[in-house]
Amino acid sequence: MFTTVLFDLDGTIVDTNELIIRSFMHVLKDAPHAESCSREFIAQSMGLPLREQLEVYTKSTEVEPYIKAYRAYNETHHERLVKSFPHVKETLEALHEAGIRLGVVTSKIKKTAVMGLQATGLLPYMDTLVTEEDVQRGKPDPEPIRKALALLDASPEHTLMVGDSHYDILSARGAGVASAAVSWSLKGEAYLKTFSPDFVIRDMRELKRTVGVE
Repeated sequence: MFTTVLFDLDGTIVDTNELIIRSFMHVLKDAPHAESCSREFIAQSMGLPLREQLEVYTKSTEVEPYIKAYRAYNETHHERLVKSFPHVKETLEALHEAGIRLGVVTSKIKKTAVMGLQATGLLPYMDTLVTEEDVQRGKPDPEPIRKALALLDASPEHTLMVGDSHYDILSARGAGVASAAVSWSLKGEAYLKTFSPDFVIRDMRELKRTVGVE
């Protein structure tokens, strides 16, 4: 059914949720207009590029100092707080051995995306990586997924995008590829279902059956 599977990174295959929330809380603690940025509020808005998120939180376009502070904190605490979600590595290994092409489409910059994939041992399974630096328009625009399709010479009708955010679902729909929402998303399965993903995955091992390798 599917010959290519693309993954969002944060919150989908790599558990960086706590790291991201702590990084935002750290840089926003003294920011004007950021009083309402609770952990819950941050969790619900995760999935956009860092700059866009900070512009929303601070109600300002002058966010360069916050970006620098965020990345410094994030990189310092990365190794301690990052891990893969259950059964991700074994599932990717099975898909890779079955000849399925795999890739990551993320709103992160390349440096920290690679850090996350290396820390969790997932990098060797990836055939391509599309980051915010590779596109003009990030998710929910379809450009990042279309970029990955071009790099892999993959057809949309045989590609599945797996993510934890409605941005992933919308980007997939715009690119003409199927979408799968993961139930461990901080946004919640019920919320993601309102965007009508083609599949809902409650255990990463289910992906093998969805793709058709078992």
